[in-house]
Amino acid sequence: MKMDLAKRPDSIELRHLRNFVAAAEHGSFRKTGAALGRSQAAISRSIAHLEDQIGASLFQRHTWGVSLTYAGQRFLRRARLAIRTISEGADDVASVGRSENGLIRIGIYSSIASGFLAELLRAYGERHGGVRIELVDGNPAEHVAAIRQLNLDVAFITGTRDWPDCERTPLWSERIFVALPDHHHLAGRSELTWQNLIAEPFIVTEVAPGQEIHDHLIREIADLGRHIAVQIQSVGRDNLLSLVSLGQGLTLTSEAMTVTQFPGIVYRPITGEVLPFSAVWSPNNDNPAFRRFLSMAKVMAVRPASWTIEQSAEPSQIHDPLQ
Repeated sequence: MKMDLAKRPDSIELRHLRNFVAAAEHGSFRKTGAALGRSQAAISRSIAHLEDQIGASLFQRHTWGVSLTYAGQRFLRRARLAIRTISEGADDVASVGRSENGLIRIGIYSSIASGFLAELLRAYGERHGGVRIELVDGNPAEHVAAIRQLNLDVAFITGTRDWPDCERTPLWSERIFVALPDHHHLAGRSELTWQNLIAEPFIVTEVAPGQEIHDHLIREIADLGRHIAVQIQSVGRDNLLSLVSLGQGLTLTSEAMTVTQFPGIVYRPITGEVLPFSAVWSPNNDNPAFRRFLSMAKVMAVRPASWTIEQSAEPSQIHDPLQ
């Protein structure tokens, strides 16, 4: 005999489960109907439909009400579990959709100690505290590859280059600084020019953003018709600055990174040199938490380019158009 697919147990409707649980709790179809704002007949038909789908009687009918059969007692626990699971799942998805929970994976290049990115993360965290933020260091090519595979939600990348299969929007700019020993003969100047730096040796890390700094140095000095010595060091940023303080060479850094004071190091801006930062993401990314993050970043980017804690607005003052 062919089974009627409409009566298979896996097609049970949630409303029938709710009616069943309510009837078990009230012990009466009439009281259940009154509690749910439905007629006694409607509750009776719903229970009968559920019993027909399951293939077992769930209630014994009495003149004074109803009581659970043995099958009904066994089914009650599972029905309550199913309702709770569906309800919790719906709440979880809804909270993700409202950006109350979720995860944003961010590829970074600059420091988050200060500046625009620090303010953005702080403001978003205060508004959407349930969303977890993961930060990933790396070079632009690595970040973009991860974005295309949806392993990163967004990356903040220097420059104005457009990346295939990605969206990009410019957000903020930072001045470029030279890190040099505090005893260096150029340390007494308030600003430096590329002409001042032609004869100076430079060191960079082999990890991001070392390659970008290397390429920038070569390009700028080449424009002056000169060559510059750039040595690549297999160290992180802190140890690179230690080498700078020991007189092993100078290095470049963005404005946001200068907020971190390092013994024996001073920072001097290069006249007229500004480093633009853009957000890059995949148009296929439908992460709602990320979409609100991007919206907030665009709103904040309308404000002045130089961001400090004193200049930034409180999160309550920033209008999120998706709210």
